[in-house]
Amino acid sequence: MRIEHLRQRLRDLGAKPCHEQAILRAWAQARPLDSGRKRADGFLSPRILAALPALGEELHGLARVLSEHPGEDGSARLLVQLADGQSVESVLLPRDGVCVSSQVGCAVGCTFCMTGRDGLIRQLGSAEIVAQVVLARARRFVKKVVFMGMGEPAHNIDNVLEAIDFLGTEGGIGHKNLVFSTVGDHRVFERLPQGRVKPALALSLHTTRADLREHLLPRAPRISPEDLVERGEEYARATGYPIQYQWTLLAGINDTDAEIDGIVRLLAGKYAIMNMIPWNNVEGFGFARPEREQAEAIARRLHARGVLTKLRQSAGQDVDGGCGQLRARLVAPRTPAVLRRFPATDADLRAD
Repeated sequence: MRIEHLRQRLRDLGAKPCHEQAILRAWAQARPLDSGRKRADGFLSPRILAALPALGEELHGLARVLSEHPGEDGSARLLVQLADGQSVESVLLPRDGVCVSSQVGCAVGCTFCMTGRDGLIRQLGSAEIVAQVVLARARRFVKKVVFMGMGEPAHNIDNVLEAIDFLGTEGGIGHKNLVFSTVGDHRVFERLPQGRVKPALALSLHTTRADLREHLLPRAPRISPEDLVERGEEYARATGYPIQYQWTLLAGINDTDAEIDGIVRLLAGKYAIMNMIPWNNVEGFGFARPEREQAEAIARRLHARGVLTKLRQSAGQDVDGGCGQLRARLVAPRTPAVLRRFPATDADLRAD
């Protein structure tokens, strides 16, 4: 279901724009329709009032919590069931945020990510995306929404941008607190500047080497790290929001001195924040999580060389709930371990 479908159904019932706004705003903010200054039966027609219980039940059924897994850091991972029985994950983040999914599965196939293991199953409609925010708001205060859950938002860009527009207007979320996360897609840089609501942008970098990026993100658009940063910088300067570059730290792969030099080359002087996230251990993927001391040392070195760097933790690590893990436990057993080898240089890649 899409937000526009909801609007049209209300219009078909005779709802005026102010009625439509009141009903959808109450849903997006997870509050009763009667919580405002006027009672619903004082400004809505009998026809609309009669239809509201069924519509409310349908909205409630868009996303239901199957299980909740609190973390020691104040986060909580939610395994969410959709109306058709498929499931996705949402994360209640510390400091009043929620991370939502935009697809069931993912087509990018990042080699370190559980979500992409089985490919893309289906897109989420914009109303299903917003329903995850509604679930979060029913549990705690939410002032920030990040589109960093299951799926690649650029591959479902119409629904994601519709959800962002809705959350930035009826949902009452500040535009800079709506964060569109992507591996990099030219459609993103074309579409986001055109929107009424312009979200902040997070770009999954993970390496400064084009050859290694193709191995880590095998089905991502072929956009070089240099081009990705250049396009990101244009968006950052146009909106006034720094770009958040995402970097999943993989021991022995992208935590090297050469990568640190590459990050400085690309990001020093840019309107950017580097988010370093040590990989969330998943059995059977053949990667290793770097030691905390190593990760802290990398962040300090980047800071000293002019790159604002934040060392973050993937919410839910203590409950074995990295993105895709809860759903994977629901639908299938884990795969056998596979040792992965990545080329150290362009010459090694050509030799392969």
